Amino acid sequence: MKAVDSLSELHPPHSELDAPPEPQRVLLIEDNPGDARLIQLMLEDSGGGLFELEHVEKLAEGIDRLARGGIAIVLSDLSLPDSNGLDTFSRLYARAPNVPIIVLSGLNDNTVAVQAVHEGAQDFLVKGQVESEFLVRALRHAIERKRMSEQLASYAEELRSRNAQLQADFNMAREIQEVFMPNHYPAFPRGVAKERSSMLFSHRYLPAAAVGGDFFDIIPINDVTAGVFICDVMGHGMRAALVTAIMRGLVEKLLPIAADPGKFLCEINRSLHAILGKTQEPFFATAFYLVADVAKGELSFASAGHPSAYLVRRNHGSAEPLKRSDPRHGPALGLFADSKFPICRSPIEAHDLVLLFTDGLYEVNNEADVEYGQERLLNAVRDRARLNTEELLDDLLRDIHAFSGTMEFHDDVCIVALEISRLES
Repeated sequence: MKAVDSLSELHPPHSELDAPPEPQRVLLIEDNPGDARLIQLMLEDSGGGLFELEHVEKLAEGIDRLARGGIAIVLSDLSLPDSNGLDTFSRLYARAPNVPIIVLSGLNDNTVAVQAVHEGAQDFLVKGQVESEFLVRALRHAIERKRMSEQLASYAEELRSRNAQLQADFNMAREIQEVFMPNHYPAFPRGVAKERSSMLFSHRYLPAAAVGGDFFDIIPINDVTAGVFICDVMGHGMRAALVTAIMRGLVEKLLPIAADPGKFLCEINRSLHAILGKTQEPFFATAFYLVADVAKGELSFASAGHPSAYLVRRNHGSAEPLKRSDPRHGPALGLFADSKFPICRSPIEAHDLVLLFTDGLYEVNNEADVEYGQERLLNAVRDRARLNTEELLDDLLRDIHAFSGTMEFHDDVCIVALEISRLES
């Protein structure tokens, strides 16, 4: 590093630190020599050396001068030898949109003034009504407004660019999320045609944002046993979608214990708590996991603070929440490290249908701010108990949309249907 020889190198002379700014060049387009001379005197009188005036008499000359650059602001009469009226301003603005323009006029016409400002003029000054200090202030304010306008436009463009990139990221995230949603359901036993499977599946997935926080998976445990997992991550959007991605990884990792609903949720909870416990904001997820065994004719299930699945008995035209046969459940996932999730059981018959869903399905309000609610949902399912699964799901959604008066859901919605086509001996 070069040594400092004197204090003057550390502290430059006062004149170097406080050198006056370069005067800003004002282009005056005015064909009246008297008016031009008056503007010159006014700037010399009150400008404090901040402005340097250049004068031309025709619009064409002004446009040529602007093309060479270096002009900070334009003062222009509207009535010139080669142009007249607002067309003068329009032609100037078209050739130099980034240079602030103040209109000078001999007419005190508010309509023309408003239109000029509306089309982009920084100000409208009437000759003979402008004093020196007012003119200087108008010039300074016009330059500053233009600078701030350009800065805001730059910020807006940067924001648009970032939003476009963010939207592209969301779209890609949604596409990836949709790819990971089950599109092809397993058959039981493995390898049989869908129409011969002892268990049939359907689902509806409606994210409220570009990406959602609801997730489900269907797990073929063996030829007579299937696991169905559904979860609802707190909130929606990118953060919720990231947690659902974590959940998917945990489900895949825990496939060896998928036959035990209580243990399955315990292990997901333990891993999720270890991950989310390191984040600054609290995060949790509700979940419901059931195992259907068509050889035993039995459902075993466990809940982590999630809405109870419905058991629809088509042979009887009835529907009841599974919690009515056993209301035990555990807390939401991720809240406590050592949560327990008791295993509940229920018998099943051929043609029974099990509906798993997230709370976005029924937490929908109408115009009177009345919620659709779980009781209305259960009655709607009962009324449609004998419909085939696809019709039931679509008609149920139509009923909710008709109640709310909108086709949109404010929260993510996921419905998974498991139909027992037959029991295996």
